[in-house]
Parts: sequence; structure tokens; C-alpha cells
Amino acid sequence: MTEAEWSHWMAAAQRGDANAYRLVLGEATAWLRRFFLRRLPPSMIDDAVQDTLLAVHEKRHTFDPSQGFGPWLAAIARHKWIDRLRAENRVDMVPIEDDLAISDHEDQITTAHALERLLGMLKPAQAEVIRLVKLQGLSIGEAARRTGQSTALVKVNIHRGLGRMNDMVIRGGDVD
Repeated sequence: MTEAEWSHWMAAAQRGDANAYRLVLGEATAWLRRFFLRRLPPSMIDDAVQDTLLAVHEKRHTFDPSQGFGPWLAAIARHKWIDRLRAENRVDMVPIEDDLAISDHEDQITTAHALERLLGMLKPAQAEVIRLVKLQGLSIGEAARRTGQSTALVKVNIHRGLGRMNDMVIRGGDVD
């Protein structure tokens, strides 16, 4: 493929010749792969080629046939290459340590189990509103609508249920 043919095809593409545009992009793709192969890691080549082709498409109206397609394409490719290098330098690489601490969920599981055991010892209406308001974050009004209890009864059940749970924890057993 000669420089004159590339320029001719691109000029035809600017005039709306879709076949010429496909030909010039196909040749440009092959050239860009070789260009980036010498400059970037293999894992970055496809993305760099696609970015460059997208830029060619977006800027195709700026191509001047008298200047030649090769230098125009090379200038765009050079800019995309520099953009890739800059982006690579901005990425903070943090090595993962071999002795990475993994949090132990045993305390959370034990606490959740103990909480469920305590809630199971309450009257069902008390346990239900405590779950809705204190654990799920619903408002008193939302809990009242969901359970069919009045807002006053929801407040009373929460107060009494939490008090009973507190007594069970302090005394270590079931409290009447």
C-alpha cells in the first residue's frame, strides 16, 4: 500500500465512499498494530489500536489529502501512545503482601447468633418491632404500618423488649 493510495482512499471516504473508508481503516489497523507492538506491552495493543481508530473516525473531517494520510495517522497514533504511557504512570501499583491479614468474622457471627437467641426469648411482637426499627432501620411509623401496631405500642414494645434483653444479658438467663 502506498502513501498515495492511502490518501486517495481517505479522500474518497471523506466524500462518503464507505468501501474506501473500510479499506483505509483495514490498512490503518494493520499499521497501528505494528506501531504499538514496538511501543506497548501486548496487553495494551488492542485498546490502543481501538482508541486510535476511534480518534481517526472522530477527526476524519480534519484530514487534508495534500498532506498525506500516513503522517496524519502517525500523529494521531503518537498522541494515543503518549496518552497510554501517561495513564500507565498514573496507576498506583500497590503490591499485595503475602501475609495479608484477613478479618475473622467469628465475633460477628457469635454476636448475631446471641442476638437472635435473645430476640427469640421475647414476645413475638417485641422481637418483630426491634428487628424492624433497631436492626433494619425503619421508622416507628413504618414499623407500625407493617405490623399493624399503633405507634405508641411499637414504642412500648421496643422499650420493654430492650429492657428485657438487657436484664437477660446482665443476669445471664431468662427473666420473667
